[in-house]
Amino acid sequence: MTDIDVGADAPETAQAAEGPGIRILAQFVRDLSFENPRAPEALRGAAAQPQIDLGVEMNARGRDDGFFEVDLKLSARASREDGALFMVELLYGGVFQITGVGPEDMEPVLLIECPRYLFPFARRIIADVTSDGGYPPFLLDPIDFAGVYAARKAETEGQQVGHA
Repeated sequence: MTDIDVGADAPETAQAAEGPGIRILAQFVRDLSFENPRAPEALRGAAAQPQIDLGVEMNARGRDDGFFEVDLKLSARASREDGALFMVELLYGGVFQITGVGPEDMEPVLLIECPRYLFPFARRIIADVTSDGGYPPFLLDPIDFAGVYAARKAETEGQQVGHA
Protein backbone atom coordinates (compact mmCIF):
# COMPACT_ATOMS: atom_id res chain seq x y z
CA MET A 1 0.00 0.00 0.00
CA THR A 2 1.19 3.54 -0.76
CA ASP A 3 0.37 6.92 0.67
CA ILE A 4 0.04 8.43 -2.83
CA ASP A 5 -3.51 9.41 -3.68
CA VAL A 6 -4.30 8.28 -7.23
CA GLY A 7 -7.30 10.39 -8.17
CA ALA A 8 -9.06 11.38 -11.35
CA ASP A 9 -6.14 13.58 -12.42
CA ALA A 10 -3.62 10.71 -12.44
CA PRO A 11 -3.65 10.21 -16.25
CA GLU A 12 -2.99 13.92 -16.81
CA THR A 13 -0.14 13.91 -14.30
CA ALA A 14 1.39 10.82 -15.87
CA GLN A 15 1.00 12.35 -19.33
CA ALA A 16 2.60 15.62 -18.23
CA ALA A 17 5.54 13.68 -16.77
CA GLU A 18 6.00 11.88 -20.11
CA GLY A 19 6.19 15.13 -22.06
CA PRO A 20 4.65 16.08 -25.38
CA GLY A 21 2.81 13.50 -27.42
CA ILE A 22 1.77 13.24 -31.06
CA ARG A 23 -0.74 10.63 -32.11
CA ILE A 24 -1.81 10.09 -35.72
CA LEU A 25 -5.54 9.38 -35.82
CA ALA A 26 -5.97 9.25 -39.61
CA GLN A 27 -4.01 9.68 -42.84
CA PHE A 28 -5.50 10.24 -46.28
CA VAL A 29 -4.98 11.41 -49.84
CA ARG A 30 -6.93 14.63 -50.18
CA ASP A 31 -5.93 15.27 -53.80
CA LEU A 32 -3.66 13.49 -56.28
CA SER A 33 -2.85 14.54 -59.81
CA PHE A 34 -0.47 12.87 -62.25
CA GLU A 35 0.03 14.13 -65.77
CA ASN A 36 2.04 12.24 -68.35
CA PRO A 37 1.58 14.54 -71.37
CA ARG A 38 4.01 12.91 -73.79
CA ALA A 39 3.47 9.22 -73.09
CA PRO A 40 4.36 6.88 -74.67
CA GLU A 41 6.96 8.79 -76.75
CA ALA A 42 8.72 10.21 -73.66
CA LEU A 43 9.10 6.71 -72.23
CA ARG A 44 11.41 5.54 -75.02
CA GLY A 45 15.00 5.28 -73.77
CA ALA A 46 16.03 8.94 -73.66
CA ALA A 47 19.33 8.99 -71.79
CA ALA A 48 19.32 12.64 -70.72
CA GLN A 49 18.54 13.18 -67.04
CA PRO A 50 15.44 15.30 -66.62
CA GLN A 51 15.40 18.50 -64.62
CA ILE A 52 13.19 18.14 -61.55
CA ASP A 53 11.40 21.08 -59.93
CA LEU A 54 10.05 20.35 -56.46
CA GLY A 55 7.54 22.19 -54.31
CA VAL A 56 6.74 21.64 -50.63
CA GLU A 57 3.98 23.29 -48.61
CA MET A 58 2.61 22.55 -45.16
CA ASN A 59 -0.63 23.79 -43.65
CA ALA A 60 -2.39 23.05 -40.38
CA ARG A 61 -5.66 23.97 -38.74
CA GLY A 62 -7.44 23.16 -35.52
CA ARG A 63 -10.73 21.28 -35.53
CA ASP A 64 -13.82 21.68 -33.36
CA ASP A 65 -13.12 18.30 -31.73
CA GLY A 66 -9.73 19.46 -30.39
CA PHE A 67 -7.69 17.56 -32.98
CA PHE A 68 -5.57 19.09 -35.75
CA GLU A 69 -5.55 18.56 -39.51
CA VAL A 70 -2.18 18.84 -41.21
CA ASP A 71 -1.75 18.92 -44.99
CA LEU A 72 1.49 18.19 -46.78
CA LYS A 73 1.50 19.31 -50.41
CA LEU A 74 4.26 17.90 -52.59
CA SER A 75 4.66 18.70 -56.26
CA ALA A 76 7.24 17.59 -58.78
CA ARG A 77 7.69 18.41 -62.43
CA ALA A 78 10.20 16.53 -64.57
CA SER A 79 11.23 18.03 -67.89
CA ARG A 80 13.91 17.91 -70.55
CA GLU A 81 14.77 20.49 -73.15
CA ASP A 82 12.08 19.02 -75.42
CA GLY A 83 9.28 19.46 -72.86
CA ALA A 84 7.56 18.13 -69.78
CA LEU A 85 7.83 14.43 -68.93
CA PHE A 86 5.53 14.24 -65.95
CA MET A 87 3.90 16.39 -63.31
CA VAL A 88 2.69 15.02 -60.01
CA GLU A 89 0.93 16.87 -57.24
CA LEU A 90 -0.11 15.26 -53.98
CA LEU A 91 -2.03 16.78 -51.09
CA TYR A 92 -1.66 14.29 -48.26
CA GLY A 93 -3.34 14.90 -44.94
CA GLY A 94 -3.45 13.64 -41.43
CA VAL A 95 -5.51 14.14 -38.29
CA PHE A 96 -3.38 14.46 -35.17
CA GLN A 97 -3.97 14.48 -31.44
CA ILE A 98 -1.33 16.60 -29.74
CA THR A 99 -0.83 16.62 -26.00
CA GLY A 100 1.59 18.28 -23.62
CA VAL A 101 2.48 21.12 -26.00
CA GLY A 102 2.01 24.76 -25.05
CA PRO A 103 0.34 27.23 -27.42
CA GLU A 104 3.67 28.94 -28.16
CA ASP A 105 5.15 25.64 -29.41
CA MET A 106 2.11 24.34 -31.27
CA GLU A 107 2.89 25.89 -34.68
CA PRO A 108 6.36 24.28 -35.01
CA VAL A 109 4.94 20.92 -33.90
CA LEU A 110 2.16 21.13 -36.50
CA LEU A 111 4.35 22.37 -39.36
CA ILE A 112 7.58 20.46 -38.66
CA GLU A 113 6.92 17.32 -36.64
CA CYS A 114 3.56 16.29 -38.12
CA PRO A 115 4.77 16.55 -41.75
CA ARG A 116 7.74 14.36 -40.75
CA TYR A 117 5.25 11.63 -39.87
CA LEU A 118 3.31 12.06 -43.13
CA PHE A 119 6.30 12.31 -45.48
CA PRO A 120 7.25 8.63 -45.86
CA PHE A 121 3.68 7.73 -46.88
CA ALA A 122 3.45 10.63 -49.33
CA ARG A 123 6.87 9.71 -50.75
CA ARG A 124 5.67 6.16 -51.43
CA ILE A 125 2.53 7.39 -53.20
CA ILE A 126 4.60 9.60 -55.51
CA ALA A 127 7.03 6.74 -56.22
CA ASP A 128 4.12 4.42 -57.03
CA VAL A 129 2.30 6.85 -59.32
CA THR A 130 5.43 7.73 -61.31
CA SER A 131 6.23 4.04 -61.65
CA ASP A 132 2.67 3.39 -62.83
CA GLY A 133 3.22 6.19 -65.36
CA GLY A 134 6.05 4.20 -66.96
CA TYR A 135 9.03 5.91 -65.33
CA PRO A 136 11.43 4.62 -62.74
CA PRO A 137 9.95 5.30 -59.29
CA PHE A 138 10.61 8.93 -58.36
CA LEU A 139 11.92 8.80 -54.80
CA LEU A 140 11.90 12.18 -53.10
CA ASP A 141 14.94 12.93 -50.99
CA PRO A 142 14.25 13.54 -47.30
CA ILE A 143 12.95 17.04 -46.62
CA ASP A 144 14.23 19.37 -43.93
CA PHE A 145 10.82 20.49 -42.63
CA ALA A 146 12.45 22.68 -39.98
CA GLY A 147 14.33 24.53 -42.75
CA VAL A 148 11.19 24.90 -44.86
CA TYR A 149 9.30 26.20 -41.80
CA ALA A 150 12.09 28.67 -40.92
CA ALA A 151 12.25 29.98 -44.51
CA ARG A 152 8.48 30.37 -44.65
CA LYS A 153 8.45 32.14 -41.27
CA ALA A 154 11.26 34.50 -42.34
CA GLU A 155 9.44 35.28 -45.59
CA THR A 156 6.19 36.00 -43.74
CA GLU A 157 7.93 38.21 -41.17
CA GLY A 158 9.80 40.02 -43.95
CA GLN A 159 6.51 40.77 -45.73
CA GLN A 160 4.94 42.04 -42.51
CA VAL A 161 7.93 44.31 -41.84
CA GLY A 162 7.89 45.53 -45.43
CA HIS A 163 4.21 46.54 -45.23
CA ALA A 164 4.48 48.27 -41.85
